This record gives sequence, C-alpha cells and structure tokens, in this order.
Amino acid sequence: MDTCESLLKGIEQGNFIALARGLTLVENDIAPSARLLRSLTVRKEVPVIGITGPPGAGKSTLVNAITEHFTAQNKRIAILAVDPTSPFNFGSLLGDRIRMSQHFNNPNVYIRSIATRGALGGISVKTIEMVDVMRAADFDLIFVETVGVGQSEIEIAGLADKTVVVLVPESGDEIQNIKSGLMEIAQGFVVNKADRDGADAFANNLKKLVYQQHSKIPVFKTVADKKQGIEELCDWLIEPVLIANERKPFLLAEKALKIIQHYRMGGIDKQKLIADVREAAKKKEFNIYKFTDAWISS
Repeated sequence: MDTCESLLKGIEQGNFIALARGLTLVENDIAPSARLLRSLTVRKEVPVIGITGPPGAGKSTLVNAITEHFTAQNKRIAILAVDPTSPFNFGSLLGDRIRMSQHFNNPNVYIRSIATRGALGGISVKTIEMVDVMRAADFDLIFVETVGVGQSEIEIAGLADKTVVVLVPESGDEIQNIKSGLMEIAQGFVVNKADRDGADAFANNLKKLVYQQHSKIPVFKTVADKKQGIEELCDWLIEPVLIANERKPFLLAEKALKIIQHYRMGGIDKQKLIADVREAAKKKEFNIYKFTDAWISS
C-alpha cells in the first residue's frame, strides 16, 4: 500500500493523525495532495455548517458552545476556523483554536485553522479542498467559521449546506448591509450576546426584515458564553434542508472557477513577484500595468 492509499484509508477510518497529515499536504500543495483529492469519497450526507458574521459577534464562542452540545450526544465534530492573513508576512492574524481549548483533548472533536491567504470572500481555494477531505472522514458535522468581512462573504454559501449569520445587538446600525448582503446567503440568523441592552428590539426588527423577504429563515437569540439558546439552535442545525438552494449551481460554478484559477496560477512565485515589484517601484517611470505585462511575458 503506497503513501496516498494508506493516508486515504486512515482518513476514512477517522484517524486524526492521518487527517492532519492529509490536510497539511492539501493546504500546502505537497505531493501526493492532488492524487489524494481525486481519490476521495466525499460523504455528501455530512452537513457542512457555515458560521459567518462581523468581527466581534462571538462566532468562535458560539461554535464552542454548539460543539459542546453535540459532543454530549457523542457526535463527532470537525471545525475549520478560517483566520485572516497578514498581507506582509502571510501568517495567520488570529488563533480561533485558542478559544476552543476545552475541546483539544476530546477524541470526538477535530479543530484546524487555515489562513485566507488573501482571499476576499472569507474562504480560499484551500478551504474548499480541506472541507472535502474532512467530508471523507468519519464526522457527523463539519463547521466552517469564516472571517467576518461583511458582504463579500457570500462564497461560504457555495461551500456550506446551511449558512448561519451571527450578529450582536450593536449590529442594528448595519441593518442596511444585512438587507443587501448577508440576507442573500443566510439560512438562519443568530443574535448572540442577547443579554445585552437592545437585543430584543434588534431581534424583533431582524425577524420583521427576514419575514418580508424570506419567511422561512429563522432568527435565534443566544448567549453563547452562558450556553443560553444553544439547544434550540442545534436542533435546527441538524434538521434536513427542505428547500433547495437555487443559487447553489452558480456558487458551485464559482467554486470550480476558484479551483481552476488557483491551479492556472500555480506557477507564479509570489515572493519573486514581490522582490521584482520592490526593485521596479524604485524607478521614477514605474508603471504597474507595463510592469505586469513585462513580468507575464518574461
């Protein structure tokens, strides 16, 4: 049995060591990642739940509370936390796994962080591939917590079976953004930190807005750090999706396009590009468009 086959077998059996190695290979484009991806048996019946929303809404705390609820039912949970990337050193700026430290030694929970690597829509092409690897493993639920970057976050809707938008009472000032952007992708809203002033009024206004446009979208109130409202939310999360997402084919096409773009650009050395731009920009006559033309043809 070669490396790829043994790795694939370990992933399918739910071996966390094999899964970690497979995800690392895929994230960094190390052989035999391409072969591994094409050999996966992706279990489509495993629900992928997208958790998104603005920074500070308590997404990580909410995922932590949801995970605790499901693991009490002996379910196996995978969490992929998508962290923003520094544009200067390309490292991850946040460490969502730190907030979930109580689950580190739980044999039914697997937690992984991934940097966006400059992706503007909250996920990178590697997020898509890593979720497929996780879907080949022995999990009951997979959560993808994405960077809260507002309206450009719609890519998560093409990846997840259910997308949950997490807000806080202070989000009332952003109601227009909710209407024009996040409303388009949410299958459910969560008003977290619902013990704060104004939470009831905000939740009621959100329910009215939701009902005007999509009467089937529920609005939940939670206080994640106190485990309040979590059970009702979790009951809904595991309900089957009854209404087909009409945007799914378009979003899947975007997913395919992202993968194609990634591999078409695979030969570009970004570090060399930065070095060349640094030198070229020192010249008085520097023009980014001429530079790009010359760099592509070189």
